This record gives sequence, structure tokens and C-alpha cells, in this order.
Amino acid sequence: MATTQLAVEDVLFQQGLLKTDQVSAIKLESINSGQPTEKIILEHRFATPENIARARSIILGVPFIQLEGKGISAEVSNLIPEPVAKRYKLIPFEKSQDKLFVAMADPFDLQVIQFIEKKSGHKVIPYLADVSDILKAITTQYSQNLTSDVTSALREVAASQIEQKQELDQAEVIREAPVANIVTQLLEYAVKSKASDIHVEPMENQTRVRYRIDGILHEKIILPKKVHDAVVSRIKILAHLKIDERRLPQDGRFSFEFAGTEIDLRISSLPTVYGEKIVLRLLPKSQTAPTLPELGLRGGALKSLQTQILRPHGIILICGPTGSGKTTTLYSILSKTSTTKVNVLTIEDPVEYQIPGVNQVQVNPTIGLTFASALRSFLRQDPNVILVGEIRDTETAELAIQAALTGHQVFSTLHTNSASGALPRLLDMGTEPFLLASAVNGIVGQRILRKICEHCKLTYTPPVEVVENIKQTLGNLLPNKPFQLFKSQGCEECGHTGYSGRTGIYEVLVVNEKITKLILERSSTGEIEQQSRSDGMITLKQDGYLKAIEGITTLEEVLRVAQD
Repeated sequence: MATTQLAVEDVLFQQGLLKTDQVSAIKLESINSGQPTEKIILEHRFATPENIARARSIILGVPFIQLEGKGISAEVSNLIPEPVAKRYKLIPFEKSQDKLFVAMADPFDLQVIQFIEKKSGHKVIPYLADVSDILKAITTQYSQNLTSDVTSALREVAASQIEQKQELDQAEVIREAPVANIVTQLLEYAVKSKASDIHVEPMENQTRVRYRIDGILHEKIILPKKVHDAVVSRIKILAHLKIDERRLPQDGRFSFEFAGTEIDLRISSLPTVYGEKIVLRLLPKSQTAPTLPELGLRGGALKSLQTQILRPHGIILICGPTGSGKTTTLYSILSKTSTTKVNVLTIEDPVEYQIPGVNQVQVNPTIGLTFASALRSFLRQDPNVILVGEIRDTETAELAIQAALTGHQVFSTLHTNSASGALPRLLDMGTEPFLLASAVNGIVGQRILRKICEHCKLTYTPPVEVVENIKQTLGNLLPNKPFQLFKSQGCEECGHTGYSGRTGIYEVLVVNEKITKLILERSSTGEIEQQSRSDGMITLKQDGYLKAIEGITTLEEVLRVAQD
């Protein structure tokens, strides 16, 4: 058992987080200044608040809990009222039979523990947590009305004693007001928090609901297992899916209106071992495609792309992994090129946004409408501009190149990690080098990263090794003055995430004579990138570092999405 004579700095030393000279310096400063050692450790950034809280838990012999990213059931959090949680800096996070597990800033406050036991009717099992972590959890759990609204709906479900033992009762179940209300609350919260997706996931003993906000999944609420089937059935009815088919995946869509905004929802169901998982993709109808500068394109990259867009024929490819914003970039380009004087045709899977004046076609493989078959038909429709949602196979690649070489402007996407990797990928698909060299005008590589919250961002001076890495990566692109980086501490405005909104980082490769020569020689990705950089291309990582220096994002976020 851990001995209480140990101090926090001693435990951090044992864990290898502090060096001997740092421990000595901390103790000396504490004696001279009269400040607690924990405060000194934080001021010098020798350890994080979480490191300190974990060390304290070892000293006190109390288990530690990290609340960030942990979904707390509405049923559990409502056992302790919000004012009590805020006043005593605690939050319940789990219950088991007559036990209530509570994260506390002071797990030895017996008076508070007795008060909670009396109020909740459960035996309290105290856990130690970092104070800021507890306060964030309280804000997330109580302040955003999702939990309380769903809890009241769950009470109604319990009161009406919905039973789903017989399939015949299913239609009545999903029309029950409480279940419909739960689904409405989940959708409304998604719109309020600007989420792009909702995941309703069955687990062994519960159902968790996660929201993708600014590209990251956040677990927001836990539902009791008993309402899972009813909630899923309600969503399936709205999307005109078969509620009695639970063995096969299904796809559907429906519209939802909230606060004057009409949202299109794309629904996908998937049978898992614990039940059906539902993912809802939110597509605001009124949303117009952002301009290229609004997406984050600027400087030489923007100018290069705009020059290529003005060319009357040839292919422009947008590259990046799934979820890197390729489709949005395509729509931005289309909205720039689509006028009454040109005939624009698109083949997409699926059609996410409807663009006025553009003829959009959705892929339907079950009836033989594929990217390749649609492209063949497009060439007989007198097009000026063709958008191919994705080049997935050799046939589509060859048809797209044929369209570009016969005087059409073609835009498409390709799954590669960088702009330089697109050309070798197309060659691997069997495309002839001389055709590829003639057809491709430019390639855009991109990623999406989160923007730092403007309300709580702070500057800091990075360590020497980080500065050296930035200097080495940016080279002559580095501003000729000392620079600082930015971080955020989290606030109400950003939901304590430290980030709000998203932007893109880009690299634009222009196919010039030197690149054409490398294509004909079937050169590697590395050789093509080296030549492009010599020609002035700014890479994804360089664009990210520049945006980190400018305070648009953080260095950690750039490395998360653009690390080699």
C-alpha cells in the first residue's frame, strides 16, 4: 500500500516524469516562496494536472478516474442535482445496484459523501479526478439540455412500460411520444452543436450516442438498453426502412426541420452482435458551398488552382483519405465554374448537396448505374464540365482521361495520401503514361483540421527541439522574426474542447513539363514530390505549420492529420 509520507513530486519522480534536480528545485522553491509544490510543478509545466491528480490518488490510496471522453448515463447524473455537483466539485459517473461511483476533487470529505448518500439513496464509492476535468464534465452533462430532456423522456418510457416482446407491438412502440421525443432531442442537439454525424451504438448493457463535431467523435449520452430497439425503429420508420429487417444493412434518408433550418439526414443501419447500429449523416439543405479561400486555400496554392480551373479541358484531381473534405472542395470548384453558359454533369455516391443549375446523378450499382456507365452516357450529353465523385477502378480512370483529352473539363477525387501519390496510383491502375501526362492539369492534396478557439487561445514559446523541427520543415517559408505557437485551455464557447470550426491544409501540384517527363519515366512518389517542391509547391505539413504559427490552429492538430 502507498505510504502517505510521499509527496506528489516524489511520486512523479518514481514515475520518471521528474528528474532529481527538478525535484530538488521544486522543494527549494516551495520552502522559499511558501507555495505548494503542486502549484510550482504546474507553473513550470513539469507535469500536467492529470499527472498530479494521478500522483495524489496513489498517495491517498483512492482510485483515479479520467472523465474526458467518458459517456455518463442521464439516469446516473440526475441522482445528484447540478447545483450540488458544482458546489462540491463532484459528479457521479456510474452506478451498480446500490453503489454510486462519484468523481470528487476531495474524496475524503465525509460530510459531503454522507449528504450524497442520503440524497441519492446509494452508497458512494469516491474516486479522485482532476478539478478541471470534473468541471468540464459538469458543463457537458448538465448545461447542455440533452441529458435532462432525454431523462424526462426516459421516465415517460418507463411509466408507459413499453414492452417489445411481440413484433406486432412494434408499430405502436415507435409512435409512443416518449420514444419520438428521445429521437427529436438527439437530432436537435446535433443541429445545435453543429455535428456532422450521430452514432447510435448498441453495447452489451447499454446504448451510447456519439456525435462527430469538428471531425472528432464525442460520447455525449448513454441510453438504457431497453429503449434501443424502440429508438432504432423510430429512426427506421422516419427513413422509410423495413423495421422488421434486422439482419441486413439498410440505407435511407429523411428531412428534419429545426429553428428554421431544414436538414437532410442520410441513415445507415448495420447489424452488430449487440443489435443494430445506426449512423445519421446531417446535410443542411440551405448550406451553400464555401469559396476556396473560405476552405483555407491561399497564396500560391490558391493562385495555382484557380489558373488550372480556368483551363477549358483536362483533369483536376482532389486527393486525400476519407473525411478530408474532398467533396466539399469539388463543390466549391463547381459553384465557381457553373454558369448558364456551360453544361455541368456530375456522377456522385451519394449526392450530398444539390447545386442549382447542375445535373447531378447518383450512383446505383444494383441497376448497373456505376461511375463508368454514367461517364459513357455523359459523353453523349454534350457536357462542358464533368464531375466524377471518385476514380475507383481502371475503367473509370480511362474514361475520365478520354473525356479530358476530347475537350472536356473533368474534376474527380482519388484516395491517396498526397498530391504526388496520385500519379503513380493512376499508373498502377494501368493508365498509359503518355495519356496521363497529356490529360492531368493539376492535383490537390488536402486534410481537414480543427481551428483553435478564439475565446480561450493562449500563446506559448515552444521547446527548442520543436522550433528546430519547424525551421527544418518550413525552410525559407519561415517568417523572418521570432515566432510563438498557440494552445487553448477550453471554455464555454468551444464546449471545453479548445477548438471551434475547421479549416483545410492544402498542397497543389501543377503538371508542368518537368512533371510530365517524370510521368513518362514512371517515377516514384518521392521523385515527383521533390520536383514539385523545387517548382514551389508548399506541402501539407508546411501549410499546417504556417497556420499553426499564425494562430489558426495548434501544432498538435497539424501533426494529428499531416504527420508522415
